[in-house]
Amino acid sequence: MNEQRKDILDMLVEGKITPDEAERLIDALERDRPPAAASSDVRPRGKAKYLRLEVDTIEGGEPGRVNARVPLQLLRAGVQLAALIPPQALTKANAELARSGVPVDLSQLKPAQLEALIDHLDEVTLEVDHPDTKVRVFCE
Repeated sequence: MNEQRKDILDMLVEGKITPDEAERLIDALERDRPPAAASSDVRPRGKAKYLRLEVDTIEGGEPGRVNARVPLQLLRAGVQLAALIPPQALTKANAELARSGVPVDLSQLKPAQLEALIDHLDEVTLEVDHPDTKVRVFCE
């Protein structure tokens, strides 16, 4: 336990602050604390080159496997190219995507949003409601 947290708890025990005040102080300490050191199995930020999708399944007693590896540079280039598409074409493309069940607005794609997505892909967890199926999405 760090010294500041101990001091807050001591003040609470001595009746100098209320439990609500102690909770607010501890919450403030948590917000100000630097993030914990990254574990060794986490990929260093900015080093990813590929988006991977792996699916292992067994259906009807037969094993199945999907292993897709997409260069992130392809995604980045696609987002940059979307900015060059005329508005009329974007409207038509969005309508076709929506009609196909893909509700994506291509005019809203921004490079910074893609980088934020890439940065958070290490945190992606997919749950599959099938005991014989395993899905992984990650960057490498």
